[in-house]
Amino acid sequence: MNKVVQFFKDSWHEVMHEVTWPKMSELQSSATLVLIASIIFALVVGGMDFIIDNALRLLYQSI
Repeated sequence: MNKVVQFFKDSWHEVMHEVTWPKMSELQSSATLVLIASIIFALVVGGMDFIIDNALRLLYQSI
């Protein structure tokens, strides 16, 4: 049990004193970048799905 308590004490000390937290402006710019990248990725995957779906429908209708 002593090891568990020591682990949490050490973890708390590290989080409070040794971690460098980003500034709010850095967080906002990173979040914006992730949001834009996610939207672009979703549009690319959605476009590929649309193209493949229509190609397969065309192929199945011709058979």
